[in-house]
Amino acid sequence: MELIEDNPRAPLVPVNGIPLIKYFAEALEQLKDFQAWPDDILISTYPKSGTTWASEILDMIYQGGDRKKCQRSPIFIRVPFLEFKAPGVPTGMETLKETPPPRILKTHLPLSLVPQTLLDQKVKIIYIARNAKDVAVSYFNFYKMAKVHPEPGSWEEFLEKFMTGKVSYGSWYQHVLEWWELRKRHPVLYLFYEDMKKDPKKEIQKIIDFVGRPLPENILDQIVQQTSFKAMRENPMTNYSTLPKQIMDHSISPFMRKGATGDWKNTFTVAQNERFDADYEKQMAGSDLHFNTEL
Repeated sequence: MELIEDNPRAPLVPVNGIPLIKYFAEALEQLKDFQAWPDDILISTYPKSGTTWASEILDMIYQGGDRKKCQRSPIFIRVPFLEFKAPGVPTGMETLKETPPPRILKTHLPLSLVPQTLLDQKVKIIYIARNAKDVAVSYFNFYKMAKVHPEPGSWEEFLEKFMTGKVSYGSWYQHVLEWWELRKRHPVLYLFYEDMKKDPKKEIQKIIDFVGRPLPENILDQIVQQTSFKAMRENPMTNYSTLPKQIMDHSISPFMRKGATGDWKNTFTVAQNERFDADYEKQMAGSDLHFNTEL
């Protein structure tokens, strides 16, 4: 592990045309040695789309709803983040070495950078997609508190970067669309953050069915309650409060900020919204992928 620097912020590094956090770009070299196992489960999302939520849900399913077992370590240890690397913290690959099967893994990588072994092994993938406007606002606040990112600049500047794919992990549009297409040829359960907010029990049942781990209804109800935004925000094993302040500064913004749908309205100006909508129509033209921007 590297020593923590006073200010780890660094410019993004392009990898095959995709901008990535400098440390994560470096970690991709280690990922070349990664071998997927057929019983692995991969959670894939664009950042700020419900990754931690899905991770906790899956760990609770795999632990039979036992809350004590899910308190054994922070979520980023229980569910290794494949491309993760940051000063002073174990890398995703280091965490993976300590993870017994069956493994739950997570990534934000676009399909073009995902290790081929995951596709070759036909690993089941759970993809969570969230509407672009809420993602943009959440990502802006995350950039500010998670210091592995470059400085975000003003909201107006960040929104421009987001719309043109010049943020870490590149274009939201490309990300959600290519994983949407993958489900036609690979075992992918494609879920929507907004549906999970609206009816968590129904969506968690879909996950249970997909991974083939049936649970009695009373356990399902417990999982719904224990993976609510409020419960997870107060849980040090899911709210990322155990990471060093030099990596995530919760005094700037909590990692789990609001988790709401439609909160973008409190940040977008009317002009920004109109411009975003016009660009969105062009970017998503011809796709049958649709999102709700409010509940």
